[in-house]
Amino acid sequence: MVLLLLVTALSANQLADRTVEYLQTNGISPILIIVIISMLPLIELRGSIPVAILLFKMSWQEAVLISMIGNMIPIPFILLFMDWFFRQISRFGAGKKFTNWLFTRTRSKSKKIEKYEAWGLTLFVGVPLPGTGAWTGAFAANIMGLKFWKSMLCIALGVLIAAGIMTTLSLFTNMFA
Repeated sequence: MVLLLLVTALSANQLADRTVEYLQTNGISPILIIVIISMLPLIELRGSIPVAILLFKMSWQEAVLISMIGNMIPIPFILLFMDWFFRQISRFGAGKKFTNWLFTRTRSKSKKIEKYEAWGLTLFVGVPLPGTGAWTGAFAANIMGLKFWKSMLCIALGVLIAAGIMTTLSLFTNMFA
């Protein structure tokens, strides 16, 4: 399990590294870079915490706080506007195809969550593996029909768990670097 988490962190970090390099060349501050990459799907805080600790040499407390804030920024918008957005793009051929693909993918992942509902969603978001995280958790919460505030709480708790795992892995890596 630890090996899988390390591989996940490395793959998220490769994408994060390219994003950081691009943002740095455009004069963006390290704090804003961490906020931006933690907001991005696929990277989220799986990539932002290692970048903050290992590249920018931030304290773990600062890395966690900034990454969690950034990771949670898009979540209320996803929960509130997801249905409207997908109705709009589904009116077009490519949009309908994308929507069907995304919902099929999320439904297949949410089946694992539905049995335990809130706890399942929290753990799903909290384990930093490919295809999990706050974005997918928000989609799953919407598909399962969870209420807004319950979804926000479960996702925030999951983000906190993921932050703990990624911080531990980053600090462990930093000891041997």
